[in-house]
Amino acid sequence: METQSITIRRPDDWHLHLRDGEMLKAVAPYTARQFARAIIMPNLTPPVTTVAAAVAYRERIQAAAGAHFTPLMTRYLTDQASADELERGHANGAWVAAKLYPAGATTNSASGVIDVRNIYPSLERMQAIGMPLLVHGEVTDPEIDIFDREAVFIDRVLTGLVRDFPGLKIVLEHITTTDAAQFVAGAPATVAATITPQHLHLNRNALFAGGLRPHAYCLPVLKREAHRLAVRAAAVSGSPKFFLGTDSAPHLREAKESGCGCAGIFNAPYALESYLTVFEQEGELDRFEAFASEHGANFYGLPLNEGRIALERAEVEVAEWLPAAGSKLAPFHAGERLRWQLAS
Repeated sequence: METQSITIRRPDDWHLHLRDGEMLKAVAPYTARQFARAIIMPNLTPPVTTVAAAVAYRERIQAAAGAHFTPLMTRYLTDQASADELERGHANGAWVAAKLYPAGATTNSASGVIDVRNIYPSLERMQAIGMPLLVHGEVTDPEIDIFDREAVFIDRVLTGLVRDFPGLKIVLEHITTTDAAQFVAGAPATVAATITPQHLHLNRNALFAGGLRPHAYCLPVLKREAHRLAVRAAAVSGSPKFFLGTDSAPHLREAKESGCGCAGIFNAPYALESYLTVFEQEGELDRFEAFASEHGANFYGLPLNEGRIALERAEVEVAEWLPAAGSKLAPFHAGERLRWQLAS
């Protein structure tokens, strides 16, 4: 007999883009209705590199999302990052982690790190104070095939970081490959990974299904089917090293459907329904709560949420478009039917 409903501890999103201004106001409520907390990405323009900027951004998020949602802020790392500023911001609660973007790897990453050796003093301080490092794990060498950039990053950069900073908590964000799933699973307990819904549902064929599909374009880019299956197996494995991180990244229609379309998938509106579908398909519903609501908080050393939410079986048709900032956004699963919905 099919399960008709599932109740879990209120979950958290451990990787989220909320943008700013009118876009922030449009998208934040979708996350807040499902999640108690979220790790907020700092790649605004300009990026969030100071305590004052983090505090101000957090206030704007809280105003848009409501009192029952807690944004967990992050510091954008640059080659000139001050270890003292990192420690000060962590100590006063301005940010809980710092984000490593290799320069040029993704949206608004131009100010990111050119050479990871440049931030070793900051990483040493983060290790000492217990501040996690969040990593966009791709090299930017144009000679490296875009589909190989995660695997090469693990080999060239991440392996050395884990070796040189054995006490530093590291989250390899939005993993997409067998290489990443195997590396994290075999790494020390200080290493974990977030997994997005799109990388559980889609392989790279989705980019070219009947034509060029810009709304399936994200970074890291979708990979081969074998990689999707490996990431899917990691998500439902029950391992505490893998947890929910949507990487929901909204871009307006005109920014996606252009001559140089932006990378990012807006999955916040039906994130839990999307993840739950995967766990049901894999016969692992009993492991969903831990993936969504426990593993991430435990890794960050934060208390588990007290509230509960329920999802119920109901056929839901996902809208083709959602209004935002004077234009519209395409949600993940647009035009599809999902078999779960968040209970009101």
